[in-house]
Amino acid sequence: MQELVIDSYPYAKSLPYSKDMVGKSRDIAVGTKKFRYLIRSTKRFGPDEKRFEHLAFLNLAQSVVCLVWSYIMIKLWSNASNGGAPWWTYWSAGITNTIGPAMGIEALKYISYPAQVLAKSSKMIPVMLMGTLVYGIRYTFPEYICTFLVAGGVAVFALLKTSSKTISKLAHPNAPLGYALCFLNLAFDGFTNATQDSIASRYPKTEAWDIMLGMNLWGTIYNLIYMFGLPQGIGFKAIQFCKLHPEAAWDILKYCLCGAVGQNFIFMTISNFGSLANTTITTTRKFVSIVVSSVMSGNPLSLKQWGCVSMVFGGLSYQIYLKWRKSERVEKKKQKS
Repeated sequence: MQELVIDSYPYAKSLPYSKDMVGKSRDIAVGTKKFRYLIRSTKRFGPDEKRFEHLAFLNLAQSVVCLVWSYIMIKLWSNASNGGAPWWTYWSAGITNTIGPAMGIEALKYISYPAQVLAKSSKMIPVMLMGTLVYGIRYTFPEYICTFLVAGGVAVFALLKTSSKTISKLAHPNAPLGYALCFLNLAFDGFTNATQDSIASRYPKTEAWDIMLGMNLWGTIYNLIYMFGLPQGIGFKAIQFCKLHPEAAWDILKYCLCGAVGQNFIFMTISNFGSLANTTITTTRKFVSIVVSSVMSGNPLSLKQWGCVSMVFGGLSYQIYLKWRKSERVEKKKQKS
């Protein structure tokens, strides 16, 4: 079965341990969820075999659980003094952090899980484009090679024909719409990350748990308005579905708890092993996710598609190697000085 994915942790980038982890640290928590998501966009519930169509409801559930989780962690472990960012500063990032993950989830109605993972792996492409066109940043030739490999792999994968078995598992097969939603998700993530960087620079005493609390507070508010305040009343339909199919409610609870627990892996990995280990785990996780989805979840890939997967992860692995060499040079300079 196709696993349901949500990329809901852009705030993890602002962890205080290392600036070198930008764009990667949150992927450990996300990877934990991707590997073991219990709610699936293709899963059917009850004797009537109904799908859980209200996937955006998962954002609300995740926000509520992570809001409570971060509050508990702050009370138990935070040593922060006054001077952190006020809760209202997260309102704009909260909007994009609410819309972006919802698009990532909705994409799974239209494209397969492996395709979604590959598309989400190409985050470096919009980052480099924006950096070059808007900010005039110059990148090295090896960095462009990494981007070419990732972009080429994703593009060819998207153009190849998906197997009929995989298509039959999708709710509404529509590759162009699915990929468009993925890349819009990446664009919103970029704005969220930039806003969080701005908050962290303006309020240096802000800790990661504070950011998590602020982001999920606004995420909960926006999702409540969308789910229960608008005429369509999606939230009421989702709750009614869970009442009729308790198994779905349990899956949602497990999904949210695993997402919250996954946050701890971010702290543990970065604080104990550093950002390079974090990046390595991220890349390995993505590849394993595709293999597991293809072998065990009924999303078969053709030989050409596996070639595209290898191309993408070849580029990501080269990126890890470049970061390792850079860290080695920095370490040698420190030793000489």
